[in-house]
Amino acid sequence: MFSLALITLAVSAALSLATPAKRAPALEVSVTAPSQVHSIDDIKITAAVTNTGSEDVKVLKFGTILDNHYPTRSFTVSKDGLVANFTGIKLQIDLEALDDSAYVIIPAGETIVVEHEVAPLYNFEELGTGAFEFEPVTDFQVVEADAKPNAYKVSAGKVKVNVKSDVAKREMKAREKRSRVSCSNSSESSFISSSYSEAKSLASVVANYISSNGADSLFKSYFGSSSTSTVRNVFSAVASENSSSRTLSCTDPYGVCDGNVIAYTVTSTTNIYFCSIFYNEVTTSRLCSGTTVASRNIRGGTVLHELTHALSGTNDVGYGCSYDQSLASSSPSQARSNADNYNCFATQVYQNTQC
Repeated sequence: MFSLALITLAVSAALSLATPAKRAPALEVSVTAPSQVHSIDDIKITAAVTNTGSEDVKVLKFGTILDNHYPTRSFTVSKDGLVANFTGIKLQIDLEALDDSAYVIIPAGETIVVEHEVAPLYNFEELGTGAFEFEPVTDFQVVEADAKPNAYKVSAGKVKVNVKSDVAKREMKAREKRSRVSCSNSSESSFISSSYSEAKSLASVVANYISSNGADSLFKSYFGSSSTSTVRNVFSAVASENSSSRTLSCTDPYGVCDGNVIAYTVTSTTNIYFCSIFYNEVTTSRLCSGTTVASRNIRGGTVLHELTHALSGTNDVGYGCSYDQSLASSSPSQARSNADNYNCFATQVYQNTQC
């Protein structure tokens, strides 16, 4: 883990606004890295995000180049046009439980600099030695003055690193020497099993809803102009999931659970790990009384979210149902790839049709 630093830096990148109704924050991004290394262990990429405006900007850092704490996807890595498989984790966060550590405040006229190590997070070995391109993930979730998060896309250039020899696959280091493949806590094990069943049932309800209603106003509010069949297939995959090799665990072998994270999926294994705050979530039936869709505290919705990572390769572009809907209007392709859109849409369908 590396520290964040405040410096003054001149950078060149253009900001494109993903939510036209809002004024874009004046953010610019640049990345630097060594042009040539012998081993992927020597790849150190420095990302700089500059606020050229007159007001401070508050950004949720998860799943962007501002985050080097969690082993999440901060770059798209490619070689000769082929994308390297990401082997880190995809996580789900509790927006209501977040503390200040989940955000980065970039003061007006200042720059935040973050250094990344990438060796264990991508499968370089599959693509072999040569010149790799690193494109930063700059889909920022900016918290506005009204405390409402909005989606902004900052364009930034790629950086190229030529790896001369060592591209052997690295494994993420677990913080526990041994991890259990099943949950020894009977109450937590039962909670996970019931939540898994509810996720499959919820997915089935939604797949049938899309088949019957097509691209209605609710579908468009979460997926914009996306193909109904593409979205339905994601839910159908969850509804029919029956893997005997995927682990659903109450342990935290990678040390990710810190009070902000509800659950996470390790992409290289598709194993799913649940954090302590997950067990505070409620059954799907509570959508009919006692909770709201916006609360994102339905345990079946959480498991559905993680299973879309495991089965369909969805990403964590951003979080929160209002954010998901802004993403649908600005970038349907990103909405279609964002796991949280499936979570919020599914619980809304359930509340509309089953309550």
